[in-house]
Parts: sequence; structure tokens; C-alpha cells
Amino acid sequence: MNTTYRFMRRGEEERVCALVERVFNEFVAPDYSPEGIEEFFKFAAPAALRNRDGDTHIVLLAEEGTELAGVLEARDCNHISLFFVDWGFHRKGIAKEFLRLAIRECRKRLPDLRSVTVNSSPFAVPAYRKMGFLETGPSREANGIIFVPMVCALDESLPSLPTSP
Repeated sequence: MNTTYRFMRRGEEERVCALVERVFNEFVAPDYSPEGIEEFFKFAAPAALRNRDGDTHIVLLAEEGTELAGVLEARDCNHISLFFVDWGFHRKGIAKEFLRLAIRECRKRLPDLRSVTVNSSPFAVPAYRKMGFLETGPSREANGIIFVPMVCALDESLPSLPTSP
């Protein structure tokens, strides 16, 4: 089946946050305290997602047919704030394509973009490494959320692609 990528539309926040919750609970929550889980879900709530908007904020979705396969949210066009792919769609190149499309879109909005950061969950560090991210410091904890700060330096020669995903 073909994966399609597009921007999230208003009204899809519940569906998107349900996927985030499912994947988070399976892979990330086991490393978190109850405080960290609560803090994460404040950020990943439908109303909070709906309120994060603007010229330098994007939310991309991946779909296989009618199934939501993943979501990538970038703030300030330089920081990945949510990046989840449903388990059934792992190892199909969705994360790599998400990152490529997000960088392409962010570069349209911020032409001088030279790097993208993420505060990775411990679970996702190997996946981010495979996509070119490097740790910028040790694992940290804030409000119960455990993360590893990472950065991906962007190659100036990345091809310019058609406008929207």
C-alpha cells in the first residue's frame, strides 16, 4: 500500500492524539514516572495541539489508505516536538520520509535553516541516530519527562522539492 503525507487539518486533533497516545504508551511511557506521563499528555492533548499554530509550526501526517500511520510536529521550523509512527508501520521508511518532508517545508519557511533539534525519548535515540542526529548532551529529566537532546546538521545541498507534501 502507498503511504501518503499531508498537513494535518483542523478537526483531526483527536485522531492524531489517539495515535500519539497509543504509541507513547507502548514505547515511551514505560521509562516515565506518572508525573512525566501526565506532563507529556498535557502537551499531546487535542486542545494543546490545536492551539499550536503559526508560520513556523507544522504538523504532518502519514496515512496508508484510511489508516493514520504517523505524525510529525515541528515547532519554530527547527525543533521536532512530536514524532510518532504506529507500530504496524515501523521499518517502512515512514520516519525517514517524514523527516525529509519536514525539513523541506521548514526550509521553505526558514531558508537559512542549518540544523534541526529534538529531545528524544530514550527509546527513539537509535532511530534518530539512523536519521543523522547526534546527541548534544546526556539524558535529562524535566517535570518527569526523560529525554536526550539531539541535533541533525543539515547539508546545504539537500534538493529543493515541490512545494507541499
